[in-house]
Amino acid sequence: MTGQQDSYRLSLNPREMIIGAQMLFVAFGALVLVPLLTGLNPNVALFTAGAGTLLFQWITRRQVPVFLASSFAFIAPIIAGVQQWGIPATMSGLFAAGLFYVFLSGVVKLRGPEVIAKVFPPVVTGPVITVIGLILAPVAVHMAMGRSGDGALVLVPEGQAMVLSGIALAVTLLATLFGRGMIKLIPILCGLGAGYLVGLILGVVDFSPVQSAPWFAIPDFVAPSWSLEAVLFMLPVAIAPAIEHFGDVLAIGSVTGKDYLKSPGIHRTLMGDGLATSLAALLGGPPNTTYSEVTGAVALTRMFNPVVMTWAAITAICLAFIGKVGALLQTVPVPVMGGIMLLLFGAIAVVGLNTLVRSGDDLMAPRNLIIVSLTVVAGIGGMQFQVGSFSLQGIGLAGVMAVALNLILPRPSQK
Repeated sequence: MTGQQDSYRLSLNPREMIIGAQMLFVAFGALVLVPLLTGLNPNVALFTAGAGTLLFQWITRRQVPVFLASSFAFIAPIIAGVQQWGIPATMSGLFAAGLFYVFLSGVVKLRGPEVIAKVFPPVVTGPVITVIGLILAPVAVHMAMGRSGDGALVLVPEGQAMVLSGIALAVTLLATLFGRGMIKLIPILCGLGAGYLVGLILGVVDFSPVQSAPWFAIPDFVAPSWSLEAVLFMLPVAIAPAIEHFGDVLAIGSVTGKDYLKSPGIHRTLMGDGLATSLAALLGGPPNTTYSEVTGAVALTRMFNPVVMTWAAITAICLAFIGKVGALLQTVPVPVMGGIMLLLFGAIAVVGLNTLVRSGDDLMAPRNLIIVSLTVVAGIGGMQFQVGSFSLQGIGLAGVMAVALNLILPRPSQK
């Protein structure tokens, strides 16, 4: 064991440093897409991704070669939260979501991973994930057509917007379907790049923010402010990525040939995700989760040494202090992001449907039918539960309803 730990020590190895920067490049498109779509600061996202990865490595004793960055599952909830309560209050919800991960890690440590499957079966997680993907579908459509997320403002003429969103979406699809090697691992980055290039040709990219931005700047960190509504809204959202974490850890373990469920233990990796998410929320960054894209890059490069991810994290932190990087990222035309969101939100919904299908449960069985139908309709339909100044709706209401129904409704064997 001592020899293994020695091999994982950080050293100024040029090869490891370069490959580490390449790992960041694989995650870069998705990493910066989340803050751009949600209104958060991309420099803060870079910093919190790097800091979160280093924290994860410390908790897991630098045994797992993963990089932590912005989670797609939280895009729709963050957009809704920012619109309703603002960024500081939304951060309090994300901070609580991270602590929920930590709570689950303690449960797994005491009772084993199977207890999570009992409380959050596919009939609960499936419809909640579907709601996450579909509830803000109008936002993607508005942005793809050159409007603001709420459709109130026209930011790019519709004709040009449809060209930009169409090209960004088409290139992302082509890279996903026909890409080989590294291209297949960065379809979103390819779509962003192609849409941005066309935006330059059409003259819809404004470089004035880049020119006025300083080369060196402290990221615009934002501290959270307490909001019970935001906390209860975000907690159900954390269920899906927490459960997906098990699959991510199994995937990287199959690539490296190691059983990370035993060492460092799934409770440690889950705690690492949770504390990294809470750390990000304290600074105004998006939640951090393990990245399947990076797992693919590890399989492609055969670089299993977690030190590579240490260098990726250090690179992300260094880029966070270059002011012009964030300013450049914010010049991406709205329709380009909208085009990718059309696929992204739909893909999240499909993940939810696939969760239900793969479970093999009979969705027409009365109990399952009640849970799924009420969760989806209440979440997407805009139902609201309000007591005084407190209200719960959308994704938060869907998550609470799904968990409550699963715990309350009698199972067939209990009749």
